[in-house]
Amino acid sequence: MGAVGLAAVMGCKAAGAERIIAVDINPDKFEKAKVFGATEFVNPKDHNKPISQVLHKMTGGGVDFSLECVGNVGVMRSALESCVRGWGVSVLVGWTDMADFSARPVQLISGRTWKGSLFGGFKSKDSVPEMVKAYLNKKVKLDEFITHNMPLDQVNDAIELMKHGKCIRTILHISPQ
Repeated sequence: MGAVGLAAVMGCKAAGAERIIAVDINPDKFEKAKVFGATEFVNPKDHNKPISQVLHKMTGGGVDFSLECVGNVGVMRSALESCVRGWGVSVLVGWTDMADFSARPVQLISGRTWKGSLFGGFKSKDSVPEMVKAYLNKKVKLDEFITHNMPLDQVNDAIELMKHGKCIRTILHISPQ
């Protein structure tokens, strides 16, 4: 779970979701996901079948909503296939323009919806003051995204931490603390 996925978890909780299943191949991310509101964690590597089938079994037919936050077209398709037939909605949040994505038409004909979201529908002019207010009122978690503080000369170390899934966000300090 990166920052976008964790923000999605936080948004689900704020929207009133009672069951939030976080999916990630890095088991070290579960504790952080719980801080943001995840109630369960599934690692696809722990299963010998597609994650959509695992989620169908866990939920008795599929999830009502799925959010793909990675930008991987294979994960996008899995997110759609994880939704319940008839009304499930899968939202593409992760960014990519490197590959085309596809699905079987029956996935949509059966009532699932596939949609996209740029910046989560955030309108900066109107939403920034509301976001600041929500942060000050402790309704939005931001500090919890910060996992490391480092001097600027360790920027390459910070990038390596991110590449290897060892951090969420790092604050780089320009001057010594």
